[in-house]
Amino acid sequence: MMAVAAAQKNREMFAIKKSYSIENGYPARRRSLVDDARFESVVVKQTKQSVLEEARIKHNGTNLKEEIKKSSESHEPKIPVSFICFIVEIDDENKENVCDETLQHQNGHSGFQNRNGGEVHAGLTEEEVILSNAASESKEAEQAIQRAALILKLKEGMGSLARTLKTIENFKGSIVHLESRPSKDAGVQFDVLVKVDMSRQSLLLLIRSLRQSAALGGVDLLADNKISLKNPWFPRHARDLDNCNHLMTKYEPELDMAHPGFADKVYRERRRVIANIAFEYKYGDPIPYIEYTEVERATWEAVYNTVVELMPKHFCKEYKEKFAQMEEEGIFTPKRIPQLEEVSNFLKKNTGFTLRPAAGLLTSRDFLASLAFRVFQSTQYVRHSTTPFHTPEPDCIHELLGHMPLLADPAFAQFSQEIGLASLGASDEEIEKLSTVYWFTVEFGMCKEHEQLKAYGAGLLSSYGELLHAISDKPEHRPFDPSTTALQPYQDQEYQPIYYVAESFEDAKEKFRRWVSTMSRPFEVRYNPHTQEVEVLDSVDRLDNLVSHLNLEMQHLTTAINKLRATFG
Repeated sequence: MMAVAAAQKNREMFAIKKSYSIENGYPARRRSLVDDARFESVVVKQTKQSVLEEARIKHNGTNLKEEIKKSSESHEPKIPVSFICFIVEIDDENKENVCDETLQHQNGHSGFQNRNGGEVHAGLTEEEVILSNAASESKEAEQAIQRAALILKLKEGMGSLARTLKTIENFKGSIVHLESRPSKDAGVQFDVLVKVDMSRQSLLLLIRSLRQSAALGGVDLLADNKISLKNPWFPRHARDLDNCNHLMTKYEPELDMAHPGFADKVYRERRRVIANIAFEYKYGDPIPYIEYTEVERATWEAVYNTVVELMPKHFCKEYKEKFAQMEEEGIFTPKRIPQLEEVSNFLKKNTGFTLRPAAGLLTSRDFLASLAFRVFQSTQYVRHSTTPFHTPEPDCIHELLGHMPLLADPAFAQFSQEIGLASLGASDEEIEKLSTVYWFTVEFGMCKEHEQLKAYGAGLLSSYGELLHAISDKPEHRPFDPSTTALQPYQDQEYQPIYYVAESFEDAKEKFRRWVSTMSRPFEVRYNPHTQEVEVLDSVDRLDNLVSHLNLEMQHLTTAINKLRATFG
């Protein structure tokens, strides 16, 4: 399928490299999830422009006649053209009813080269660059048959359609679907959607040939499944998180002179070893066991005892309940740093969340995407011993003591996953907003209990200095509202001047859901826990399956209610 191969190619070409670093221009001034997202957007845009320009230069310098001759010599005998569906709209009453979304013109991406004058674009579109790179992987990939959708802009009416279809036949294409509608573009009479089965190489040559036709005002290659390949790649299955391990290396001890471990060669080597363990981890592997040193265990114990001291008065009840449960099961103890594997098993039993090791501070998009699958990417290294109560980057102490108890709470786990699901396929600007919401909730969120302020954000739960500041009269406390929270600038060099307070996790979820429904993503997604897949709800069949599932759940609920009424009157 074009979507699978092209999406992976899109990730390889247009996504970030293995890491950002100070050498590559990433500012090391502050620890900021939103700054990470903004810098990521800039680098992705620059990388994309560079790749597209290189491909277009190569494309424009290639002789089309030589490519067609080479292609015809290597192809099998001609495949007969077959028509499964042919619709031509001629009346105004029904002209908007045929695949309107599929036939939308991709403005600015036609790549049309008109030999008789008119607008001339730069050559290959982004979809074609992805297709071209997928075809170049091997001879088998080049000749692989796949389905593609083309939008043809007919300037001279339906009389020229027959010649165009003959051209498709000459390029060994099999037409499986064809539709048309009057065009809304000036100088074009009809937009024709043609779905074809043909080899990647032939498809690329066909597009180049059609763009030489005076009868056409443009040719667009569309992504299949009605999802544009311009949308960011996102994982569809939990195993795809193997590709979501890109790092922001601004606080690496080898790069940042302000890092407490910068001058400690032993610590730097320790970090390198643990990071490599995380990079080698693959979906389905057991989480590697880390033998922590005496110094690391002492750092853990110091922070642990402080958390225990502050917890009764300042932490939310959900955290306290799950922390106590983890102590009862022997996971939390002041003398031993728990292994990620045992914590992951505990979370899975309570909320279905699991852990996977991360080598460092992940990019915002990769980290949020993991939450969609109820997966939390956690580091395994420990902060430097000289600063036990502060770390410029996440470490296992922050994540174990800050995040894990609440990820074992069903309401908070659901809220975390919904932030992750909202990030899949979101625009760069929306990733920035989601990162800000995450910052003011999961990291530095507060809630009310009997009119008292309580902490639930991991950054507060694992940092007693900021916690004491947050509950004081010094900062401003505002009601949590995602639409305003998402736009709020924040301070991460010092303590926050503003904190957002939720009435409850349920209230926060409801407000978040309403806000997410206004985002620009043209499709909805849901997580299937049975298959560990994210399903894009972009077809009637998938919606029917979801409705059938919901009806079954409602039937169980109704039966349970009736039985309770019969039992208790």
